[in-house]
Amino acid sequence: MRAIKHIRARTVVLDARDIDTDQIIPARFLTATSREGFGKNLFHDLRFHGDGSKNWNFPLNHPDAEGCEILVAGNNFGCGSSREHAPWALLDYGICAVISTEIADIFRSNSLKNGLLPIVVDAKTHAWLSKNPGVELDIDVTESMLTMPDGHVVRFPIDTFARFCLVEGIDELGFLQQQISRIEIFEETRSWTP
Repeated sequence: MRAIKHIRARTVVLDARDIDTDQIIPARFLTATSREGFGKNLFHDLRFHGDGSKNWNFPLNHPDAEGCEILVAGNNFGCGSSREHAPWALLDYGICAVISTEIADIFRSNSLKNGLLPIVVDAKTHAWLSKNPGVELDIDVTESMLTMPDGHVVRFPIDTFARFCLVEGIDELGFLQQQISRIEIFEETRSWTP
């Protein structure tokens, strides 16, 4: 997992409500166990027609969406089943943050554990972002702060431990591995046995 301390990137807007994890990455593409390669099938059934041609009405297919790393999504983004493949697909495609008024709990948890930054903002901020695709935003992960193009600062909630892991570029296992010497000392010096 790469460390995320600061993001400065443009937005692409997918302002549909209730985008579930099967729409993010359809189940038929969940044949791999590594995190790589899922991006090509991100939003597959929305991005492509049945014959495999691009759906040019889908926001990620617009030429001006190329290189955008922040997805502004509709309410209740990431609902449905609890697959880690959904944040993997977004990350592999090049999306590093998702902004919405509501992000499904399990998707939010999976995102934080895999290096994708989920940001929940108020309705007014979201409405402005939805109406202005392609704007450049500045996100300070360490301060939980989103700076709008006009300089207005929006604070967003993020769990302290999750923020630590994102900033350090580690997952929960990596955090435990960093503590191995302390764990060994505890094991050697404890006065009781399990």
